[in-house]
Amino acid sequence: MLGVQAAGAAPLVLGHPVGKPETVATAIRIGRPARGEQALEAAQQSNGRIIAVTDEQILSAQRMLASEGVWVEPASAAGLAGLLTETARGALEAKSKKIVVVCTGHGLKDPSIVTESFESPKVIPSTYDALINVVGV
Repeated sequence: MLGVQAAGAAPLVLGHPVGKPETVATAIRIGRPARGEQALEAAQQSNGRIIAVTDEQILSAQRMLASEGVWVEPASAAGLAGLLTETARGALEAKSKKIVVVCTGHGLKDPSIVTESFESPKVIPSTYDALINVVGV
């Protein structure tokens, strides 16, 4: 198991509570997790680990998922950000394993991130033809 926390709110990685956790991933902006010991135990029992990723990595993973049609809140993109981080550093041999990234939080759970972190959406006329031209079908 690979647990992923945001770098600005990573008490399990740091080994102590975070007084003022800061991250764009509001659902994981937790300085003292209620079940932190259980999460650490699960990582240990599975020969896994818990890592931290930056907000930039989280937002990049969110954009990557969105480009594939999967719109998640930043906290749900943290798992993919962690997977990308670990494979890039050679800590996981992803090609030889089945890997599941759990993405449970829909992007509309945290809609302010759209206006803060993404380009403005393209405005098109409200016609079928305009949509087809943008989508390219």
